[in-house]
Amino acid sequence: MTDKAAFTTGADYWSTQPVPGHGAIRFADGPHGLRVQDDDNPDHLGLGRSLPSTCFPPAVTLASSWDPELLNRVGAALGREARALGVQVVLGPGMNLKRTPLCGRNFEYFSEDPLLSGTLAGALIQGMQSQGVGACVKHFAVNNQETDRLRISADVDERTLREIYLRGFEIAVRSANPWAVMTAYNRVNGVSVSENEWLLTDVLRGEWGYDGLVVSDWGAVHDPVTAVRAGLDLRMPGRPDDPRVRDAGVDEGVLDRVLDGLTRLAERTGQGEITPPDLAEHHALTRRAAAESAVLLRNEGGILPLERTGRVALIGELARTPRYQGAGSSRVNPTRVVSVLDAFEQRCGGALFAPGYTLDGEADTALVDEAVRVSADADVVVLFLGLPDSAEAEGRDRTGIDLPADQLALLHAVTEANPRTVVALANGSVVTTASWRDRTQAVVEFWLTGQAHGDSVVDVLFGEVTPSGKLAETIPVRLSDTPAYLDFPGENGHVRYGEGLFVGYRYYDAREMEVDHPFGHGLSYTEFTYEEGDLEVHGLDATDAVTVSVTVANTGDREGAEVVQIYASDRTGRVITPERQLCAFAKVRLAPGERRTMSIPVRREFLRYYDTDLGWTGHGGDYTFHIGSSSRDIRMSRTVTLPGEQVRKPVTIWSTLGEWSDHPRLGPALWQLIEERGGVRGRFGDLLSDEAGKHSVLANPVRQLIEFPGVPVDEDDVTKLLEAFTD
Repeated sequence: MTDKAAFTTGADYWSTQPVPGHGAIRFADGPHGLRVQDDDNPDHLGLGRSLPSTCFPPAVTLASSWDPELLNRVGAALGREARALGVQVVLGPGMNLKRTPLCGRNFEYFSEDPLLSGTLAGALIQGMQSQGVGACVKHFAVNNQETDRLRISADVDERTLREIYLRGFEIAVRSANPWAVMTAYNRVNGVSVSENEWLLTDVLRGEWGYDGLVVSDWGAVHDPVTAVRAGLDLRMPGRPDDPRVRDAGVDEGVLDRVLDGLTRLAERTGQGEITPPDLAEHHALTRRAAAESAVLLRNEGGILPLERTGRVALIGELARTPRYQGAGSSRVNPTRVVSVLDAFEQRCGGALFAPGYTLDGEADTALVDEAVRVSADADVVVLFLGLPDSAEAEGRDRTGIDLPADQLALLHAVTEANPRTVVALANGSVVTTASWRDRTQAVVEFWLTGQAHGDSVVDVLFGEVTPSGKLAETIPVRLSDTPAYLDFPGENGHVRYGEGLFVGYRYYDAREMEVDHPFGHGLSYTEFTYEEGDLEVHGLDATDAVTVSVTVANTGDREGAEVVQIYASDRTGRVITPERQLCAFAKVRLAPGERRTMSIPVRREFLRYYDTDLGWTGHGGDYTFHIGSSSRDIRMSRTVTLPGEQVRKPVTIWSTLGEWSDHPRLGPALWQLIEERGGVRGRFGDLLSDEAGKHSVLANPVRQLIEFPGVPVDEDDVTKLLEAFTD
């Protein structure tokens, strides 16, 4: 018992106790690159210094690729570097849903949509684990803000919890089986996640069949005895001096579960030969991945791609001092960094340049004046704007969605001097362009690109890569438009998820609200057409509800890739659902003039909703499937009638008279008893005599009706009927 209890906590900051027959398991931060502390570093967390590793594009960037194959390749590269550095488990990917654009760690997360988040995370996990390195998905669950994150209770109804905030994790767990899951700091509906038996045991292990290790976020365990009994396996960082689990007499079976999980993880991560990673190849992958993920938001007059002739002015300190990753525990010490100035120098022999602003946000008139002079002499201006490290980071949330004021002032001055201005953005969370986009000719959202930053940016600007990124989150016009605006970040230790299911585009589209740029939006240097006559929707089997066949053609003069997005609308009216929900997508790459028919399955599980009485439920009826290039750019739609299971909620004394009447056994039995006793008399009898009145009576709970004179049944009668005619 004593020896087994020791395995419930790590040996130090980054390692487990030695697992019998295998040795210790080492963890490292690494959602987009390894942050491995060197042996001489006195900083235990390695925040100040770590061994060099490739800094890949963070999740915010990769998500815009909508390309599971690309994420699989990045995951495999991360796995190779981890093995070479002696790391068995990488703490990533992060896959919390983007409830609000203000979350300080949004750069670590994929999307506002759970299907997209779960699919992309699953692909990255599979790639990483193909190299014998475990992925540790985080932060499970409902960890959607940094404000008060160590103790805040995310208060959310169960249907929203299941359909929005847990579904992405569920998709990743079922599709990729990550070898570890990290619990979040926060509480969910008042219960700390690390001590939440419902989440860790009932849902994660019981319903989803998860067989991996459950590890805490660093410092997230307050009651280690309750935590291990609830389903947590490993408390980190290690506290081998804490005797509470040993002294509490925790059941032997619970400790066996912990040791079995550690042994299974050690066996999984000990497979395959360790080979030195090709860092040059990984740098090239970073370069391509960032370019593929760039989102072309605007391109008036086809100003992009740039011509190689003519004078180009590069304006903005971010062209010289790139921001290519986020701040906090995910920060990587890269193997190399390429700035935009570096890339222009190498390919074009340089360009006109003026910094225009400083990264501390202080206005500098002299810098603006210099930028205006340089811009006026150029044929085209590329203006590099974005968020500094201080604007978004682990441990704090943002307070707005605008660019820094000094950068906006620079933009207005530069566009006055030269309207042929292209804006290149570098930021880890959305910034609105609504107030200034019309002053520019083009806007490209590069997000945070990873260490090959300059080459990725120049590849897109000159058309060596045709942008094919699509927004994985809506860009709103203003902060006050956002779904969680009135409920974020909460107060008194609680944050209420009052918007329910209506997160991101689900909210904006349901309200037909103007947005800056919609979910799924992204332009290209070529043109794609969806051929209306080739749309077919076929019914399938128990796994797939339908398959959508659509033909897409590249009618432009460049190779490019399009993301075909399929949204579903439930037309049955049986439950409240968002107007459109992403239910499938596929990315297709086409040469100029090429056309391809794609058959995209829509899985039945992504059309289901969660009922607190019945669980996951899918009813039949009319569904409209929308095929398009964004949630607002719908190219064609088709309504089909799907077969479905019969949905009948359990009938209780608090069910309405209408619900009783619809029950095949209770309804006839209740009405027979009423008729035997002379029928309903008095006020309710009068109401039942006409159609409008009958509707109002049927909408009343039976428990309420039996309290009125003239209703010839009582509570005992109702109870006996329930006992006799329900299971």
